Amino acid sequence: MNILEALGDANLLGASIRDPDSWKPWRALLGAAFGLPLSEDALALYRQCTGRRVPPSGPAAYLWLVVGRRGGKSFAMALIAVFLAVFKDWRKYLSPGERAIVLLVAADREQAKILHRYCQGILSAPILQSLVWNVTASEIELKGGVTIEVVTRSYRSVRGRSVCVAVLDELAFWRDDDSANPDAEVLNAIRASMATFGSDAMVIAGSSPYARRGVLWDAFRRWHAKDDARNLVWQAATRVMNPTISQDFVDSEYERDPASAAAEYGANFRSDVAEFVDLAVLEACTADGLFELPPVSGTAYLAFCDPSGGSSDAMTLAIAHHDDGVAVLDCVREVRAPFQPEAVVEDFCATLAAYGIAKVTGDRYAGEWPREQFKKRNVDYVPSERVKSDIYRDALPLLNSRKCQLLDIRRLISQLHGLERRTARGGKDSIDHAPGAHDDLANAVAGAIVLASHHEVTLNFHVPTVGPGRSEWIAAGGLSLSAADGAYADASMPPGGWPAGSPQAGGLDAQFGWSINQRN
Repeated sequence: MNILEALGDANLLGASIRDPDSWKPWRALLGAAFGLPLSEDALALYRQCTGRRVPPSGPAAYLWLVVGRRGGKSFAMALIAVFLAVFKDWRKYLSPGERAIVLLVAADREQAKILHRYCQGILSAPILQSLVWNVTASEIELKGGVTIEVVTRSYRSVRGRSVCVAVLDELAFWRDDDSANPDAEVLNAIRASMATFGSDAMVIAGSSPYARRGVLWDAFRRWHAKDDARNLVWQAATRVMNPTISQDFVDSEYERDPASAAAEYGANFRSDVAEFVDLAVLEACTADGLFELPPVSGTAYLAFCDPSGGSSDAMTLAIAHHDDGVAVLDCVREVRAPFQPEAVVEDFCATLAAYGIAKVTGDRYAGEWPREQFKKRNVDYVPSERVKSDIYRDALPLLNSRKCQLLDIRRLISQLHGLERRTARGGKDSIDHAPGAHDDLANAVAGAIVLASHHEVTLNFHVPTVGPGRSEWIAAGGLSLSAADGAYADASMPPGGWPAGSPQAGGLDAQFGWSINQRN
């Protein structure tokens, strides 16, 4: 029995379809995905959504669904998973005691629960219900050696299984602070787990589109509108696949935010969202195996803090210094919610003291509480002159030119790589984390390396207008007067101080009694 026949039987898959007429587009997609004969209407829709002319002659190994929000893709993928779990015999591939896993990978726990409920609902059909052996919170064990299992996106969670079918739900929105490319890493792990089942294995990946990056975008770019025996890419707007969604609702969404609606309901990848920095750039700036640098006496360190109230976001601290034209990241601290803010400030101040730092720059939007808490511990908290987006923008040239050195912290690399550059309707760019992602570490580190890259120690010299010493100082080449009367002038001292014995190192000060005041 093929999937369309099972879908047409009210005692099988058909029992879960409320409105068969509204499911005609999905019947066309399923027919194409399994290489079944297509009606004239189904063939026309196939050509519209795939950009191909010739219908497939056999089942696809990889089915990529670029479908608008509320188009019904999650339920459709659960339906395919149940069909392959029930109607295909996988036992010939299994060793004694081994079970074939139909793996549904969701973006988060809530989405995983939805997929699990979909599968349970589909299996509640009169005939199919008798095939269910056991049900837990994450598994549905079937007679015949097959288990439908639902997990959240992580390459670790898919290892060690014999996966015959994999469903990747909303993979365009997978975010993981511990992985720079969670979609690619999960898919690579799944491919290895599917090797046992050869050409019978199948991957079904579906999502509303988002930025032009990641596994889904790569599949669309490579295989949409191109005949390929193994990969079928189906792109369709919400109302194409689910005509029960009202046109008035879609029109109102386009009016509210055209760029977002074009992706959410038009199934078009966004052109106003771009990758902030390439992963290869970040890896080139990372000192492999180096997780922290100890404080070195005589080094001028700077610090940036991204505060948090302790209920949701992490609170982070980064310390850096300037070394021969390179901003070097020395230390990173991250405390994830929930936490007591005062206790975290206490710990951060101890770290700052170890590096000889009495002033920390931080997020200007955090309010007065960070300033008050740090001041209690003799540390000045200074709101940043730059907003977060500007900090990231200033950090980018340092990354691209390798004028900074990062520590080998995977969460940091993941957060930096997850940043996005968005172009507003007015044409102005902003840089921030993706929806559902975090950038607490990235913000603190970017702030610290930008501070370090601009850092110079400025000295104030009281230079006499006339008298002994004026000509000697100017002849030494150490100062260019900026005031006509010579009352005060500035000189820039390199990080680490002037060379010993130079006039700037204090010889003239000692000789003529000029006042030298260091400002950081």
